[in-house]
Amino acid sequence: MLLGKIADYAVREQKAALAPEVVHHAKRAVIDWCASLLPGSRIAPAVLLEEALAEDLDRGRARLAGGRRATLRAAALINGTASHSVEFDDIYRDAGYHPGSPVISAALAAAQAQGASGEAFLRAVIVGYEVSTRIGEAVMPAHYKYWHTTGTVGTLGAAAAVATVLGCSREQFMHALATAATFAAGLQQAFRSQAMSKPLHGGHAADAGAMAAMAAAKGVTGALDILEGELGFAAAMSAGVDWSKATHGLGTDYHIVNITFKNHGCCGHNFPAIDAALLLKREHALSHENIAKIRIATYQAGLDIVDNDRPQGEYQAKFSIQYTVAHALVHGSVRLNAFSPERLADPEVRALMRKIGCVADPELSRGYPGQRAARIEIETADGRCFGHFQPTRKGDPGMPLTDEELNDKFLELCVPVIGEAATRKLLGELWKLETLRSCEFDYGARAAARAAG
Repeated sequence: MLLGKIADYAVREQKAALAPEVVHHAKRAVIDWCASLLPGSRIAPAVLLEEALAEDLDRGRARLAGGRRATLRAAALINGTASHSVEFDDIYRDAGYHPGSPVISAALAAAQAQGASGEAFLRAVIVGYEVSTRIGEAVMPAHYKYWHTTGTVGTLGAAAAVATVLGCSREQFMHALATAATFAAGLQQAFRSQAMSKPLHGGHAADAGAMAAMAAAKGVTGALDILEGELGFAAAMSAGVDWSKATHGLGTDYHIVNITFKNHGCCGHNFPAIDAALLLKREHALSHENIAKIRIATYQAGLDIVDNDRPQGEYQAKFSIQYTVAHALVHGSVRLNAFSPERLADPEVRALMRKIGCVADPELSRGYPGQRAARIEIETADGRCFGHFQPTRKGDPGMPLTDEELNDKFLELCVPVIGEAATRKLLGELWKLETLRSCEFDYGARAAARAAG
């Protein structure tokens, strides 16, 4: 049985020796998650969820990014939402999936609720990543036509992580995943409008997965053939599923060492075109005022989501290849400030967007999801033409962010929220997570509040 094979791995991992490389990459994932969490915690929808879930706050042992106490599920939901809100969270490329938002949010809430050590927390993160990334690979790419993997597969990852913190038995672990699978949701239509639903997918997955694991630990059972059954997860939500991918290499070939860390604050489908545009701008000293035409060729699955030449508001702009490429050429980057009201209304960015044409390249479309590439050509007003093929994205396994670059990203995103001293202290704690006796760090929020008066 499929869930039995997955559970066999998970139970072994509760006590197995962890390779230093795997631990190191798990810490990188947590650091990257926290870098997205802190700015996301100060904006909607996370701040609105704090109001909506007030009865579940200021009690319990888990914490929100602002330092408030919360129940396990409330912390998983709100932190999961916050960490997916600024579009800087990690990606497992081959599943089109953001694992950090659901998995780490749920794992940390459970670790805090249980008083677990930093090492136990990291084990939960690793199990959640290994289980969910493989399930994601198995159901891709057909699953992604209608479903958002972070909301669906993420529910299973969160359940796996919390079941690990709770020390679930093999049977309990199977039932946790079985129940999580029937909770899995998140529709692609949420990407297509100026709405807050998409970040809620990560939060819902963290919450629903946590609930499934907590229930299973107390004896609640699920349908153990829920993934591969006639009316199960695969039948309802995908096509051409290869379930061998769900167990291949479990415990030996760790996916967590091949996570993409974002280098731009927007949808990852935009990245190869942004990378290519910035390279041409840098190498040829291009001025956006002198650009006459831009042609972008990339993969169809990406264009289905980001081909939007008239985005309305910040949510749609993050999913517009025209906006993000134009912004990169005008301002030199796509960071959090790219989606301020002033930047969204920038007439120079809007004018350049009108000069961009996008097409799906059949060869690049066939390479998806294992390859995320783009080809870009820029023609100038004086008749020059420059082109570049970007075979992968900066931040992908083939072109990863270094530890130093990851630290810089952390500082960039967190210092404006909690101040430099608190940020550097928190970063130091996260790099030594496996030595901590508890996960009671508060993201620096209380220290920042004290410093502010």
